[in-house]
Amino acid sequence: MTREDVAFELRKLGVREGEVVLVHTSLSSFGHVEGGADAVIDALLDAVGPQGTVMVPTHTWSSVNAKCPLFDVRRSPSVVGRVTELFRHRPDALRSLHPTHSCGAIGPEAEAMLRDHETQITPCGRKSPYQRLMDGGGKILFLGVTLVVNTSYHALEEMANVPYLFRDFQMLYTVDYEGNRRAVPSRRHHGGPRDYPGTEPILERAGALVKGCIGDADVRVVDAAGMEAAIMPLLAENPFLLYRQDVQEHFRARWQSETEGPRWR
Repeated sequence: MTREDVAFELRKLGVREGEVVLVHTSLSSFGHVEGGADAVIDALLDAVGPQGTVMVPTHTWSSVNAKCPLFDVRRSPSVVGRVTELFRHRPDALRSLHPTHSCGAIGPEAEAMLRDHETQITPCGRKSPYQRLMDGGGKILFLGVTLVVNTSYHALEEMANVPYLFRDFQMLYTVDYEGNRRAVPSRRHHGGPRDYPGTEPILERAGALVKGCIGDADVRVVDAAGMEAAIMPLLAENPFLLYRQDVQEHFRARWQSETEGPRWR
């Protein structure tokens, strides 16, 4: 595969010039790509063109925590893959200042998508790139990975105020591009046996998901606003929708039995 091949296939799958896209990717899934991760990044930028914007997660949730509470936007490495780490080092890339769930972005909408992320007490709050992507009608690309890595589903869980999502507060700290340090009170997400890929049929029926292949990689292209429209009403009916089916009833019963609130959150 070449850079040109990847860009061509992305356009075939519905990526359009001028769009904002959030990309989750596994480089190894492609097979051989001439130029490696840099070629994949270039292909993404080619696909959206000079008026489009590419975002990638540059998360640090496994390395920034109560014991190691400092996130430095310039130095803290991304923990979610080689493509994201190379992306954030590009001279034209910006990175949001959230201490655990930052995003990197290149393009004319980068600053607007990333600004004030660190003001959110939760990782995927109202001013996060994840909710802004849905508001702006962007797309989420899954290149060689499944919806299991779909951070935007955490944004929907936050929007729906599901009862299981948050842990206690932690005081974390961000160092910005100028070297200024600021405190960022943060509520971490509660882990658990989610089944995000199990929602694919819902998204397909809603016309919000397109599947294809690029090289050896399975690819999914999700319309972010369509995803929100399809999933939010279902979360209102069943706040445990995104959990595995075999544990939904267990968590629902446990939640309902907590007369003073779900202490297990």
